[in-house]
Amino acid sequence: MEIRGGARRVRFGECLLDEGRGVLVAPGGAETVLRPKTFELLALMLANAGRVVTRAEILDAVWRDVHVTDDSITQCVVELRKAMGEGGAALLKTLPRRGYLLQADVAFDSAAPPPAQQPALSRRADDRPSIVVLPFRMAANDPQDAYFADGIIEGIVHVLSGLDGLFVLSRGSALAFAQTSLDPRAAGRELGVRYVLQGGVRRAGGRLRVTTELSETERGTILRTDRYDGSEADLFEMQDRIAEQAAGVILPQVKAEELARAMRKPPANLSAYDLVLRALDCIQKLTPASFKEARELLARAMAADPDHALAYTHLAWLLVLSIAQGWSDDVAADSATAERMAAEALQRDPHDALAMTLSGFVTAYIQRDYRSARRMLEQATQTSPSCALAWTYGAAIRCWYEPGQDAVAWAERGLRLAPQDPFTFLHEHILSQAHYTADNYEDAVAWSKRSIASNPSHAVSWRVLMVALVALGRVEEAEAAGREMMALSPGFRLASFAARTPFNGAALETYVTRLRIAGLPD
Repeated sequence: MEIRGGARRVRFGECLLDEGRGVLVAPGGAETVLRPKTFELLALMLANAGRVVTRAEILDAVWRDVHVTDDSITQCVVELRKAMGEGGAALLKTLPRRGYLLQADVAFDSAAPPPAQQPALSRRADDRPSIVVLPFRMAANDPQDAYFADGIIEGIVHVLSGLDGLFVLSRGSALAFAQTSLDPRAAGRELGVRYVLQGGVRRAGGRLRVTTELSETERGTILRTDRYDGSEADLFEMQDRIAEQAAGVILPQVKAEELARAMRKPPANLSAYDLVLRALDCIQKLTPASFKEARELLARAMAADPDHALAYTHLAWLLVLSIAQGWSDDVAADSATAERMAAEALQRDPHDALAMTLSGFVTAYIQRDYRSARRMLEQATQTSPSCALAWTYGAAIRCWYEPGQDAVAWAERGLRLAPQDPFTFLHEHILSQAHYTADNYEDAVAWSKRSIASNPSHAVSWRVLMVALVALGRVEEAEAAGREMMALSPGFRLASFAARTPFNGAALETYVTRLRIAGLPD
C-alpha cells in the first residue's frame, strides 16, 4: 500500500482512513490525525488485512534502519485502537507471541474527492506512556463492594485521563479482563500498555480499605503500593479522594520511570517525549545553566516532532519560571515568546490544560489582565480538573487580584494533586503566598519553610518567608533568610523586582517595604 501516495480513502470495518490528510475517522465520526509512524503501521496492517503480521515484520517495514524497542510498536497499536473507537481492540487484535491481526474487509475508494483542507492538529503527545486501570479485586462477592470498586476505577480513569503525561486506556477495554487474573506482563502484552494499576477492596465493621499496586509491564516489576482507609459512610467522597490521591502519586512515579528509560537510550533514538522528560529534569534543578540546557532539549523536541504540543507548553513554562526567578535578560522578549509558545501548544492540542494554564498565568503576570487570566484558569480546571498547576496558578492570580481565603483553597487543591511531584515545592510556595496575602502569617512561614526544604534553590520561596517573618516582627530571622536569598540571586534589586512583580498598589508597597526591612538592596 502506498504511503500517502494520493488522496485515496480506505474503508475497513466501520472506520475510514483518509490517506491525503493522514486522518483516521472512527465509526462515530471522530477524527484523529495520525503520527507518521502510526500511519505507516496502519498502512502495513491494511495491506495485510486478515493475516498475522509479526513484530519483526513491523519493525523492518516501519522502522527501517532505526533501532527501537517493541515499545514503539505497542504505543502505535494503542493509538490506533483508541482512534478506531470502542471496537478498536476487536478490529486490531494482539496475538500473544505471534503478532497483530487486522480483522476487517478493506475497500479502496480512490474516486472520492478529499475533504476540505483543515489545520492539522495533533493529539497531545501520543508517544506518552500508556496505562490501564484493571478491575479491582473484592474480598467478598458483595454487590455493594462491586459498586464501590467500579466507582473507584471510573474515578481514577477520569482523573488520569485529564493528565497530559499519560495515555489512558478506556475503562471498557479494562473490563474485558474483569473475570481473569493477569500478571502485569500479560496485561502489557494483551492491552499494549506500559503500566498497569490494579487493586483490591475490603469492607469490615463500617470501614473500607482500598489497596493499589502500580506495575511496569515490560519487566513485571511493582513500582509502588498504596493503601487508603475511610468510613463506609463516606463512600462517594472516599472514591473521589482515592482517585485524586492515586493520580497524585502515579504520574510522578511514571515520569520518573520514563525519565530513567529515556536516560538509557542512545541520543539518536530519543523521541520528542524523551527530550521533554529530560528538559523537565533540568528545569527541576532550578539553575540558570540547567534552564539553558532545558531550552536546548525542548528545541530539539520541537525539531523532532513539530506537532508535539508538550514541547511548546514546557518551553512557555520554562520562560515564565525564568522571569519569576529573575534570570531573564530580556523580560519583554521572553514574555512574548512564552505567550507565543502557549498559543502554539493550544493550536496543536486545544485541550492542553497546561497550555491554557500558562496562557492565563502569562496574561496575569505580564499583561496584568487579572480578570481574563482568572477566566482562562477556570477553563483549564474545567478541562482538566486534575491539572495541579491550573489550581496552583489560579491561586497565584487570586493572590495578586482580590486576595483572601479563596486563594488558599485553590492552592490547597493544587498541592493535594501534586503531593510527590518534582515541582511540589512550587505548589507549597504558592500556598505560602496565599496564606501571606490572607494575613495568615504563621501559616505562610510554615509553608515557605516546607517549600524551601523541598527545593532550597527557589529564591521566590525565600522572599515570601522574609515578608511573613517581618509581618510577625521576627526581623532577625527575616534578615538571615535574606542573606540566603541573595546568595542564590546576587543581582537581585528591589527596583527591578517591583517593576516585574504582579503585586500592585498598597500590597506591592507593603511587600517591598518588608523586603527592605529584611535587608534586601534597592
